Amino acid sequence: MVEGGLVERSLAGSSVAEGLKRRAAPLVERLAVIGPGLIGSSILRAARETGLARTLVTTDANPAVRERVRELGLADEVAPTSAEAAAGTDIVIICVPVGAIASVAGEIADRLKPGAIVSDVGSVKASVIDKAGPLLPASVHLIPAHPVAGTEYSGPDAGFATLFVNRWSIVTPPENADPSAVATVAALWEALGANVEFMTAQHHDLVLAITSHVPHLIAYNIVGTAADLEAVTQSEVIKFSAGGFRDFTRIASSDPTMWRDVFLNNKDAVLEMLGRFNEDIAALARAIRWGDGEALFDLFTRTRAIRRNIIDLGQETAEPDFGRHTRSKDQ
Repeated sequence: MVEGGLVERSLAGSSVAEGLKRRAAPLVERLAVIGPGLIGSSILRAARETGLARTLVTTDANPAVRERVRELGLADEVAPTSAEAAAGTDIVIICVPVGAIASVAGEIADRLKPGAIVSDVGSVKASVIDKAGPLLPASVHLIPAHPVAGTEYSGPDAGFATLFVNRWSIVTPPENADPSAVATVAALWEALGANVEFMTAQHHDLVLAITSHVPHLIAYNIVGTAADLEAVTQSEVIKFSAGGFRDFTRIASSDPTMWRDVFLNNKDAVLEMLGRFNEDIAALARAIRWGDGEALFDLFTRTRAIRRNIIDLGQETAEPDFGRHTRSKDQ
């Protein structure tokens, strides 16, 4: 997962991670994270650093992942199933691919206590509300959210406590959502260092289609095209990769299952944005064909300004290589 760009992976030893604050009291008694991958394990690490919950619970469908979580000490309890992880828990955060969220919701529904909050971290929100919502008891609050942060790495070893610091987490409560439950989810993400924004699920999906989903689709396509050319160019595509292509390969190395589910569950918004993109590509091709240097210069000037605005908002750095740091072997 690469949404939000890479952030520097730094922890302040045994003290609270830089950019996070230790709470005077836990926000909730029990917090369950289902799926301790990059996002899930980062939530657990940050929750541990900040004292967000008195007890941290997690689980994964893969026994090897559960064992690795125990070795890393990411949670107080590692449950064998999602249902057992959710039992008696105040907040359950589902951190699995979008296509599996409804299945998890159905599995945990009977074990949730009245008043419990169910949230998620998926990159598509309307399908979560439509598919998972009807499976949950009326006494439970579904408050979806999406932390716009990540790297191309996955698994419990990939997470780090500062992943969400100064990144955005978008909360998309359904209509008639309980205000106190919404406030609790917002407080959770703020405690993890994120900036919180509220949107409707439909608006979120449209925004993310152009800021994340279509760029990933383009990256997958360009890298796939390069792979087809590789035999023709006798490995020159990889040998002489420039910075732009290397960035595309970084994005295209993201979790295939996660991104398959994103496109299948946000297809209307993605297709709408792809239609607009295709029109703009056609206009760009015309400018190149007819030697319209002024049109090209105007486009490149506008897009350069967007890059600078992203830096000014603290969502990226102006350092060489876009502020991305080489990972050491122990990370």
